[in-house]
Amino acid sequence: MSSPMLDEAVLAEITAVAGDRHRPLMFVNAAIYTLDPMIGDFPAADLLIGADEIVAVGPGLHTAAEDDGAIVVDCTGLTIVPAVLDGVAVAGLRERRADRVGTLTPGNPATFALITGPTSGTSALEMIVWRPEQAAAIVVDGEIALANGRRLTPAPIEPDLRSRSVQSPYLGMWIDETGFLHQELTADGRYDETRGGRPHAYQGAFWIDGDRIVYRDDLGFWAYGRFIDGVLHHAGYVLHRQ
Repeated sequence: MSSPMLDEAVLAEITAVAGDRHRPLMFVNAAIYTLDPMIGDFPAADLLIGADEIVAVGPGLHTAAEDDGAIVVDCTGLTIVPAVLDGVAVAGLRERRADRVGTLTPGNPATFALITGPTSGTSALEMIVWRPEQAAAIVVDGEIALANGRRLTPAPIEPDLRSRSVQSPYLGMWIDETGFLHQELTADGRYDETRGGRPHAYQGAFWIDGDRIVYRDDLGFWAYGRFIDGVLHHAGYVLHRQ
């Protein structure tokens, strides 16, 4: 017996309106593990998402699908589980429910997986970690990234560890407020740090994506920083460009 899959006609409809955030998606007739101890789990229920958030979860939502103008995705035979797992939240150690990002709580990011079910919540989560390609679908921030074994979003671009030319307004020398740390970002995608007067304390490659900078040191470790209002925040240091 083949595993349940999503209806291709429905997927085509979703793809056609991918840029229209006014059409909510409603996943119906699924077993749902919310991992939220207050809401609990459902052997058969619905999940409504709007834009990139979960709007509602539980039985009976499909009765209002037409009122909401939702695109209905039949998930009969499938199980929905969070695709982002916050073990601390699942253990009930987050003080605020709003911090439980790894649960299918209304208001949380719409990031979850649909897998063949029924199954236990634990085995479902293990499959997402080790065999994501076997999921019927994976939804990331409200968009279906994988469905019926096909990737629907572009593959991530991995950083190029080779020498390369970089064009960025953030190139140059950065010095922290105490003068202890000097970090130079050069056009060949390399950084060179002087610490406490010790030259070449750390050297390696860097990548800038928006306001975020990621470092891969020649020693093998990774680090990051963030540019905020023209100031570089990195590893507890606040650096200004000279």
